[in-house]
Amino acid sequence: MDRLGSLNTFVQAAELRNFTSAGRRLGISSSAVGKTIARLEERLGVRLFVRSTRSVTLTAEGQAFLERCRRIFAEIEAAEAEMAQSNGVPAGRLRVSMPLTGMLLTPAISAFAVAHPNIELDIDFSDRLVDIVEEGFDVVLRTGAAADSTLMTRVLGTYSYVIVASPDYLARAGTPTEPEGLLSHACLHHRWSTTGKLEGWRLKRDGAYLDLALPTTLICSTIEPLIEMAERGLGFTAMPVFAVRRQLDEGRLVSVLDRYLDDVGTFRMMWPAGRQLLPRVRAFVNFMGEHLFAEIRQG
Repeated sequence: MDRLGSLNTFVQAAELRNFTSAGRRLGISSSAVGKTIARLEERLGVRLFVRSTRSVTLTAEGQAFLERCRRIFAEIEAAEAEMAQSNGVPAGRLRVSMPLTGMLLTPAISAFAVAHPNIELDIDFSDRLVDIVEEGFDVVLRTGAAADSTLMTRVLGTYSYVIVASPDYLARAGTPTEPEGLLSHACLHHRWSTTGKLEGWRLKRDGAYLDLALPTTLICSTIEPLIEMAERGLGFTAMPVFAVRRQLDEGRLVSVLDRYLDDVGTFRMMWPAGRQLLPRVRAFVNFMGEHLFAEIRQG
């Protein structure tokens, strides 16, 4: 078991190319990762990593050893899958990548954790485009179109957008009745961390999108601060409706220009094709398919 533990430490360090990140994932210190790797290299009699102050890279021997270790852990996962299928209880560690907006959907995730106590959830919230196979994710949840044809995909549902501001801001600055009215207001924007571009406010009139140079009063790479700042009266922001459902219901935010917004986003689950779907992955995909879209609609 000690050997399996050291092999797992090596795999995490090799895939992340960073001892600190590997330690964080494993719940140990970076120095503990380094000592484990050093003992492993001594036992094998080869150097697995080339380490510098800025980077960690695999040697040729390390790359070959990584491929062998991946096959070993794949066999262990397959054995676990067979046992899980035999007793009908999904179990084991499930690595999931979710967009930052996924943090607003924690009720569905929490419900899954309660329904499947034998599954160990390891969730990475990030808007970056992850390599599902290379980084060892079992499944990812993403918005937008599916860009990788090598992945299996399940659409969970669609959601609409709203432009919102606080009642205090509207009382102070006025309520625009046409999209062009936003040009004289404070506008709070979301910037995609993956591209560095601002997320557009897709306003339409007579079926055509409007090209408006909206003020960039404030820009943020995550949406939660934008929602709070809109609540505090700093200006307008455009959000998925599920992200601000509670604030709208409680009157802390008010939507405007609804008739000029008919754009929709898509939530989808993706997982690697061509491999046996582990019971814990199937359980997560099916559960989210049944519950997540309801969560989006209800907020």
